[in-house]
Amino acid sequence: MRNVTVIPASLNKFSDVPLATTKKRKVAAYARVSTDDEDQQTSYAAQCDYYERYIKSREDWEFVGLYSDEGISGCNTKKREGFRSMVQDALDGKIELIIAKSLSRFSRNTVDSLTTIRKLKENGVEVWFEKENIWTFQARGEILLTILSSLSQEEARSISENVTWGLRKKFQDGKFSVGYSRFLGYDKGEDGNLAINEEQAKTVRLIFGLFIEGLTPCAIAKELTKRGILTVTGKSKWNAATINGVLANEKYTGCARIQKTFTPDFLTKKVVKNTGQVPSYFVEQSHPAIIDPATFEMVQAEVARRKREGGRYSGVSIFSGKIKCGECGGFFGAKVWHSTDKYRRVIYRCNKKYDGHKCQTPHVTEEEIKTAFVTAFNKLVTEREEIAANARLVLQTLCDTTELEQEKASLGQELAVLVEMTQNCIAENARVAQDQGEYQKRYNGLVERYEKAKARFDEVTEAIAERSAKGERLAGFIRTLEAQREPVVEFDERLWGAMVDYVTVGVDGGMTVVFRDRTGGTHL
Repeated sequence: MRNVTVIPASLNKFSDVPLATTKKRKVAAYARVSTDDEDQQTSYAAQCDYYERYIKSREDWEFVGLYSDEGISGCNTKKREGFRSMVQDALDGKIELIIAKSLSRFSRNTVDSLTTIRKLKENGVEVWFEKENIWTFQARGEILLTILSSLSQEEARSISENVTWGLRKKFQDGKFSVGYSRFLGYDKGEDGNLAINEEQAKTVRLIFGLFIEGLTPCAIAKELTKRGILTVTGKSKWNAATINGVLANEKYTGCARIQKTFTPDFLTKKVVKNTGQVPSYFVEQSHPAIIDPATFEMVQAEVARRKREGGRYSGVSIFSGKIKCGECGGFFGAKVWHSTDKYRRVIYRCNKKYDGHKCQTPHVTEEEIKTAFVTAFNKLVTEREEIAANARLVLQTLCDTTELEQEKASLGQELAVLVEMTQNCIAENARVAQDQGEYQKRYNGLVERYEKAKARFDEVTEAIAERSAKGERLAGFIRTLEAQREPVVEFDERLWGAMVDYVTVGVDGGMTVVFRDRTGGTHL
């Protein structure tokens, strides 16, 4: 008969620490609050005080420290520096036990929660969740963790959906908030809405004006820095990105486009651009305007034009990208003659003049361009009423969007119906057994109809935008023309930027000034 002798366990199976040891266990606590409001701050302070006193009161525990994160969501661990520092210290052997108030304070993400706990467990570090009374070294610990983590994650999802619903309801009512504490040109008024800051508004108007005059965002940034104008945050140096943001912000027209971005995943909280995945809203006259819509649309059209020209537009002067070669259609570039002596001057010539084709168009000087513009503009002023009438006719006929708007509305309704039909088709297939070949055929047919309608919807939307931009440009042209009652005696940069589309230089040296109404050109 065999003799079996039982050898009692002497080490903890997770931490390899002798069971009969009198060595104190190194303990740390973790506290977190997800918002910065006063009640949450009180809760946070209470957590910190409680755990420090509790750990120090135990004779078998050694207080290692308190790790915390304030105003941080528990949906993931990427931005929780306190949490990540605690885990790393635990893996480095500095902590043997971590105490947290509850699982939701530790993490609302099931995957993050279980992954972190298993990693700690493999390295002999236990976690105790006081509220649920879960010790992760216990056999029942992981089962309870999985269940409770899932419930915690669902709670986070529910909160996220409720917040999202509330925001969208607010958007539908035309209410919005600016996503930054400082907004160049505006202050927060007593009623909570945007109110114009007149001093900063001057800078906004200057930025738009310099861009229309031909400067690039980079050049505008340098000009503002040179003039000693401070940014909205009080810095002396401007950058091109800030200028681009100002030029593209429709809120300066008194309107607001809401829901430009959205968060598809409540766990990662990654913000993506809204290209049609969720509804967006356009609120007109939501607050006082600094820039009139015509000027804003003119700037957007100019931005698009410069993008089309790519590297050909330098923006070093107001004439950049506006002088064309009458022979090859290319652009003139600025060249400096006698750059080191008293005869220095800037001329413009075709960029292809000595490149392959060798265009025969002559060079022109800035003075010649200015003289041509003044002459052409004064001819325009003498025929002001007739030209304005023609521009209005073009505005009424070629810029009308009524039929396109009706078609867009009809297509929008069709798309909504097709989406519902597709969803019903999928739901029916999941609920009722049916021939999969027939189902796939029906599904593909709906998708094909949707894609065709969506393609047309996008075309119509783009056509509306193009016509609207052209309409705003023509309306601005008409206003500027009608306001100029008398001929000009000298070159005006503002008029040049607002009125001229481009100037064509012919082989004979003659120049044709084409104005923004595109109804014709004045040959000189």
